[in-house]
Amino acid sequence: MKKQEQSSVLYRKYRPQAWNDVIGQDHIVSVLEGSLKQKKIAHAYLFSGSRGTGKTSIARIFAKALDVSDNDIYEIDAASNRGIDDIREIRDGVSVLPLESIYKVYIIDEVHMLTKEAFNALLKTLEEPPSHAIFLLATTETDKIPETVLSRCQVFTFKRPNREILKNLVTKVAKKEGFTLENGAADLIALLGDGSFRDTLGILQKVVGTSDTEKISISEVENITGAPKGSLVNDFIQAIAQAEKEKALSLIMKVSENNISMKTFTALALEKIRLILMLKNAPTLAKNLQESVSEDDWKIIENLSKASESRINSTTLLELIRAYDAMGKAYIESLPLELAAIAICA
Repeated sequence: MKKQEQSSVLYRKYRPQAWNDVIGQDHIVSVLEGSLKQKKIAHAYLFSGSRGTGKTSIARIFAKALDVSDNDIYEIDAASNRGIDDIREIRDGVSVLPLESIYKVYIIDEVHMLTKEAFNALLKTLEEPPSHAIFLLATTETDKIPETVLSRCQVFTFKRPNREILKNLVTKVAKKEGFTLENGAADLIALLGDGSFRDTLGILQKVVGTSDTEKISISEVENITGAPKGSLVNDFIQAIAQAEKEKALSLIMKVSENNISMKTFTALALEKIRLILMLKNAPTLAKNLQESVSEDDWKIIENLSKASESRINSTTLLELIRAYDAMGKAYIESLPLELAAIAICA
């Protein structure tokens, strides 16, 4: 139970507490640190980006860097406090001097959820803020923020962390928690995290909290998370490599029937096909490429990279990329991949 308890709140436990802890947002950190050094502090900032990219964490770090005490930091979730009365309460409190600090900081998360009336009330405060008030607004949907509010904020766009950043993060956190992730396991967790620090650590938490061993394999991650089995992905890749159209389509149907995420399945296939092409065209990179997959997967990747007659080429990769991109709009989720398989095997 010891490790389960340690890992029960990984996202909170490893949430950035200082500028040096922030990963993947150097462009924002450098500007904010610069404004602090030059003492050029704006009264309103808007942090925009997809979920789990560190917006509220950086807002808290920025508030602390301004020497604002906890008693002068007010956090509001606009998803549940979105009405005009909630904003009027903020507006009435803004004029009151800070309790212990030079500034009062208001962190409003999911600010795009405010009602029209609430935005109008907030705008009045942003137009004539008292010198001690700073607003840090966070949103995942900038397009829903009125232009009148946007024009009064310094806007910062947060980047989604790439797979390599997330892989390094889960490897590091797992090690600190007393676990080792075998080849491919960290990559799979990073892929499933889908560009979110919070979701990635949430998946790692689920894995280490359920695992019976300190050495975690890719198959264990698959079993715990419900991700597509590596063997299923490999069978699909081999089917399209050999232009076995019927087999490829039956495997896609199997994915659908087992309620496996078609996007995740396609992403895993894309990643392995990319490795095959990389190995085929740059064999000197073999050692680096091998680190991201299991031994069984590597044997298949090696064999397919050497196959003289194979449909695994750049055209196939592009077909699958198009299929992946089309899945979010497709009436039937599997249809883009089915069409891609038919085209590849034709």
